[in-house]
Amino acid sequence: MQSTNVVEGFAPYGDWQTWYRVTGELSSTKTPLVVAHGGPGCTHDYVLAIASIAETGRPVIHYDQIGNGRSTKLPDKGGDFWTVDFFLGELDNLLGHLGIKDRYFLLGQSWGGMLGAEHGIRRPPGLKALVISNSPASMALWASEAEVLRAELPRDVDDTLRRHEKDGTYSDPAYLAAQKVYYDLHVCRVVPNPPEVLATEHYMEQDAHVYNVMNGPNEFFCIGTLRDWSVVDQVHQITAPTLLCSGRFDEATPATVQPFFDGIPDVRWEIFENSSHMPFVEEPARYIEVVESFLAEHDG
Repeated sequence: MQSTNVVEGFAPYGDWQTWYRVTGELSSTKTPLVVAHGGPGCTHDYVLAIASIAETGRPVIHYDQIGNGRSTKLPDKGGDFWTVDFFLGELDNLLGHLGIKDRYFLLGQSWGGMLGAEHGIRRPPGLKALVISNSPASMALWASEAEVLRAELPRDVDDTLRRHEKDGTYSDPAYLAAQKVYYDLHVCRVVPNPPEVLATEHYMEQDAHVYNVMNGPNEFFCIGTLRDWSVVDQVHQITAPTLLCSGRFDEATPATVQPFFDGIPDVRWEIFENSSHMPFVEEPARYIEVVESFLAEHDG
């Protein structure tokens, strides 16, 4: 194992600043891995366990997407501002700022994987391999599969959810308690949630602006600007070798991931049998082993 130096900084993006953290040395001979967090509107904290890949000598870059965490907040911006293209531009800008745009790996989790797919579809020459982790290929699939998972909940839990959804009382304690039942099954099965997951959760409790605009009030359905998002008909354009990761109990069910597997030419799929939406937290050792083994194949 090698030392894992940590450096933090800011990358100017237009009038704003993207906060980033590099674990390891960018001067390493190993291709750097960039990690894109989910949400949209989360922070890097809950995916920070992936930084342990740096112990192999591979530098790992985390960042907070603009609007979130340590990056510039823009609470007055609406749906016309928070677009996929905006976040793709931010990613490209970060790659250039760090001097790695000619050779890098990208791992996107949940929304980050959706962003990663969009990035891969554009075939940037520096992208040497892609990991799409716990991500749907379309929000229509996400919504329909959420209904399937909700049908398996205890009747009183689903009744509580539906009653409050009809009234629009998403912040009611009874609704939040019922929502937590679903989250404990399909978002993170390590209960109580570990500190890094709670850090992102606590941030979202204070500032969910981007999440609310692009997604909606919770994980069950998308009523925000991403509601019609899909790359099902475009994933065949991804030429980078791709690893799909999902959990057996994932809210990103196999049906939501299947279009990636069917359409991407060079693809493999790893399902983590004891995980839901966060296998890097639920099965961390195996997740790191699977991801690093895949990346190592494409270092040359």
